[in-house]
Amino acid sequence: MAVSHALGMGEIVHLNVGGTRFSTSRQTLSWIPDSFFTALLSNRIASRRDENGALFIDRDPKIFSVILNYLRTKDVDLTDVNIRTLRHEAEYYGITPLVKRLMLCEDLSLSPCGDILFYGYLPPPNIPLQEATVATTTITTTVSDVSVHGRQPGANSVPPPRSEASSISQPTVSSSNSPAQVANSNYRVSQRGHSHSRTPSLDLRHARNSSADLNKLFKNDIGLIFNPLTVSGWADPLRVQIIKAHHNWIAIAYAHFITCYRLKDSCGWQHVFTSPHVESVIERVAINAKMGMGAHEGKMVAISYGSQVRLWSVTEDGIKTNIGTFNLNVRVEFLFFIGSQLVALSPTGKIGVWHAMTHHWQIQDVVSISSFDTAGSFLLLGCNNGSINYIDMQKFPLRMKDNDLLVTQLYRDPSNDPITAISVYLTPKTTQGLCGNWIEIAYGTKSGSVRVIVQHPETVGHGPQLFQTFTVHQSSVTKVTLSEKYLVSVCSEYNHVRTWAVTRFRGMISTQPGSTPEASFKVVSLDAVEPCISYNAGNDFGPFGEQDDEQVFVQKVVPETDQLFVRRASNGKRVCVIQSIDGSVITSFCAHECEGSSRMGSRPRRFIFTGHSNGAIQMWDLTTALEPNYSALVAKESSGGPTPEELWKLLDQCDLSNSHCSTPSISPSPSLIASGPRIKASNLLFLNQSQNSNSSVGSNQL
Repeated sequence: MAVSHALGMGEIVHLNVGGTRFSTSRQTLSWIPDSFFTALLSNRIASRRDENGALFIDRDPKIFSVILNYLRTKDVDLTDVNIRTLRHEAEYYGITPLVKRLMLCEDLSLSPCGDILFYGYLPPPNIPLQEATVATTTITTTVSDVSVHGRQPGANSVPPPRSEASSISQPTVSSSNSPAQVANSNYRVSQRGHSHSRTPSLDLRHARNSSADLNKLFKNDIGLIFNPLTVSGWADPLRVQIIKAHHNWIAIAYAHFITCYRLKDSCGWQHVFTSPHVESVIERVAINAKMGMGAHEGKMVAISYGSQVRLWSVTEDGIKTNIGTFNLNVRVEFLFFIGSQLVALSPTGKIGVWHAMTHHWQIQDVVSISSFDTAGSFLLLGCNNGSINYIDMQKFPLRMKDNDLLVTQLYRDPSNDPITAISVYLTPKTTQGLCGNWIEIAYGTKSGSVRVIVQHPETVGHGPQLFQTFTVHQSSVTKVTLSEKYLVSVCSEYNHVRTWAVTRFRGMISTQPGSTPEASFKVVSLDAVEPCISYNAGNDFGPFGEQDDEQVFVQKVVPETDQLFVRRASNGKRVCVIQSIDGSVITSFCAHECEGSSRMGSRPRRFIFTGHSNGAIQMWDLTTALEPNYSALVAKESSGGPTPEELWKLLDQCDLSNSHCSTPSISPSPSLIASGPRIKASNLLFLNQSQNSNSSVGSNQL
């Protein structure tokens, strides 16, 4: 049969689409100009025929039937049709009118004002200009430098030689060649420790909300010691790297500068501070919105890059003072405040402390650190030798020995297993008048054990006693949280979460009837390894929340995504799904509870702050999401993490077959040495298996 005769205007066209035969007219197929069909029928693209002479098209016949019906009737029945899939096929066939209508249908499900949980929006900031060298020196040499250290303005500041154990130095003048200084820093692991053997009674009076694990940093020493992006790598200047919050202030770290906002009752969120341009890529940020030393001292904001720490004081009116630039001599992996003290930690065993009263910067060598937690004015350190040490920051620097921080050993693991995660719970005072200053500590080890140690009133003076041991994890424990009602632990095997319900008697943890297994589930997380140095710092999945409140995990499945899954730490059930209102990639996030206003009846509200690739900050109302009515509505839709359908859509954004991604393996700890940007698949399996594990969880009570 001649092609010209078969494809005449009045002739029937026979098509074989994916093995299914269709018959229609040439006029039906070609009424939309410049489509796939007009090119096919005019022989502008190559065509194939089956054994019966029908034109063969290797596409989905089910979706094609919908498109063909649209070409016939100019109407589409969207019942039981996936709009996203239909649009994809319509784009392939070049059916422009259908594509536009489907895009509108998709847009109707999204709103630039967000859903009910969307709470606020902060637009991208202006990028600050780079400081001149003279201006930098002037700002760094502050009045406080002269009054405390006796230096003259403008004088070059060089840190004095440091001893092997510790040192006290003045702030150093920032200079334009600081990235080179970072690259040439001496990264060494000290074998010297200063722990003391006594185990005194602790008086921990203040609750806290801080927990961290450094175990993942030991996967590869080379990746820890040096990353070329710290010196010369390019980073998107408006991509939000990290968000940190304290009271009613938030600090947002971009690649080369930070901004701060505060929340006021009547004015909402107000911009207060933008830092000068920093040449190196910012890796860590810390903020303290309540110094407790008078309003003139303002708020404290700190950043770190490489081994350098830079600190500012900011007043309520936005007046900033550059306190100084300090050097830890090794890469700063964690940066935070304990009271008015700024603390910089490195897992190699170095601690740097800046004291707000004396303006001294002191460096201390201790045993290699693998985890830490804070409780009131105490810093607790889980170490690689199996010991738990503590430093009382309230007594620093008045209580020093040979210019060392007074590091005291509190407890040692019976198996000398490295302490890879630690959590301190301070029980409230009881109505019976018992001393309310007892402590409970849960910690995880490299071998997978989870132990609980307690120091209750009847054991005061004898140090913490081993209370309970769980050996259900088969991989290194990366997180542990002990709260009033639950004990939650996470191991490195695909972020496997175990949750136990805790029994208490008069506020103290009890063995009658003991800890009851509640849930076992996994939190999928594909982590960006390179080139985002600050990815782990800005995308920690939790758990978040005060220890006496409902705690949640925030699950970011793939690095380049516009949505987050919020799940209850107690059972893994889904709380809500947060989706960017403008479709931009969520690059970092932070969960935080802001104080209520001074108005009568006002209560604190919990928020999730999301930072985006376009520099904007979006805010989400977690308090509303946790309310029973909203949670019940979400529970009908899904039981936990992403469903297989949701995961499939997310993985469209990450091609696991190319060189930028690594597929899941038995070991969730791929090497950090491989070149080129990539992600690691740390928890890809068992996405939505949140189930009761009474039959599978074993525990040993000691």
